[in-house]
Amino acid sequence: MSNDTTAPASDPWASLTGLTSAASRFVAAHRYEDLNAETLRLARRCILDGLAVALAGSEQSGMKPVGDYIASLGGAPQARLLGKSAARVPAHLAALWGGTAGHAMDWDDTQLAEGPGRPYGLLMHPTMPPLVAALTLSDLFAQEQGAPVDGKRLIASFTAGFEVGCKIAEAINPDHYMRGFHTSGTIGTFAAAAAAAHMLGLDEEATARALGLAASMASGIRAGFGTMTKPMHVGRAAENGVTAALLARFGMSANPEALDGRWGYLAIAGPGGDPALVRDRFGAPHTMESPGVSIKPYPSGVLTHPSMDAMLFLMRENGLNAADIKSVTLKAGSNVLGPIRFRIARTELEGKFSFAFLLAAIILEGRAGKAEFTDEFVLSDACQDMQGRVETVFDQSIEDMGWDRIRSKTEVVTHDGRSFERWADEAYRGSPHNPLSDAELEAKFTDCAAGLLSTERSRQVFDMIWSLEHAADAGRLYDLLEWG
Repeated sequence: MSNDTTAPASDPWASLTGLTSAASRFVAAHRYEDLNAETLRLARRCILDGLAVALAGSEQSGMKPVGDYIASLGGAPQARLLGKSAARVPAHLAALWGGTAGHAMDWDDTQLAEGPGRPYGLLMHPTMPPLVAALTLSDLFAQEQGAPVDGKRLIASFTAGFEVGCKIAEAINPDHYMRGFHTSGTIGTFAAAAAAAHMLGLDEEATARALGLAASMASGIRAGFGTMTKPMHVGRAAENGVTAALLARFGMSANPEALDGRWGYLAIAGPGGDPALVRDRFGAPHTMESPGVSIKPYPSGVLTHPSMDAMLFLMRENGLNAADIKSVTLKAGSNVLGPIRFRIARTELEGKFSFAFLLAAIILEGRAGKAEFTDEFVLSDACQDMQGRVETVFDQSIEDMGWDRIRSKTEVVTHDGRSFERWADEAYRGSPHNPLSDAELEAKFTDCAAGLLSTERSRQVFDMIWSLEHAADAGRLYDLLEWG
């Protein structure tokens, strides 16, 4: 038997190379000074939003097993835990904590797609893996060097990882997600590895090895949705990215073209993709700027937000209250209904993937924030009763409009026989076409920080983030976010 592993001449993947090297070259060369004013502005917003949701996530019940696991291991005191900065743990475990906390409420931002056939809103949550990796290794690096890491370096490492993750997510065949991979866990690993490699100052060759190591770590399947496993995907992405970069720094070998070729990540996990779509466009422009990122107004999947807003506006515009509602029917295509899997939610984790719960929260409370995403509220008699009145229906006519936007129509019938309907706005709140204002973003942080940080402490966080490039010590963020 021949042991020749060379691809045959007819193999379509034989000439597909260059994505790994392009990403590595970009990361190694990227500097804060390369960022234009708009990308810098958006980076600050993403960092503030990421810290907000990580803060809120750090007190979620699902974090206790993560904390107990980390405590049981001990190890070198290399980096602090977000929200609990009195503790120092091995860097990879600090990243596991921070990444899991950042996705614990499913409130972190969402990358928009631009390539052909890419379902709108279904790529990845781009901020948490690179932000946690960069922040964690800034803490380790500062300790090793005996000098703080400044805000410019943190921003540069974060934006390097953010861009690499988004471009790889754009390049891979969208069937990657449709088959059941959770892109924030899989592609998020590359984002974290790139951010970590930049923070450690790895050169192009070592960065390529870090991405090669990350390719054999990237994982996460959608079977975990509705459980604590889903946020752990992002925690593992951050952890594995940090581990990959540290191993590369210590000299671990890896395939320097692990994204490419017949046996590369895109071919195996896609299957396939279109590297040419992004290969020559790292940072030109940054995905953060175009096509942009959605910052979530609600702690649930972005596919649900236009429908939730439609329900909110329909109630307000027609002077309705919960007692008026007899039934609600949400009509949408498979791109919206497919990932939202729970008919009736019994836990807040299930509620993130249940239109019945999400619309019930809007109907009952006129909002869906930190206070509503609790098991107690989900299981309340009023919420369970209202969930029973909400149905979802696949609509072929909406499906035929395509997946380039998040489309749905909400129909409401009242007890007195009136009926109302409202289409979800395609320029939904939080999207680049209708972004949250800085004041609304600060309000989201305040909601996330409720019961954890004082108003004065929150203001100090705002002041630091809005001028982060001038901060002499990025590690001060750990002190400002301390609550537990």
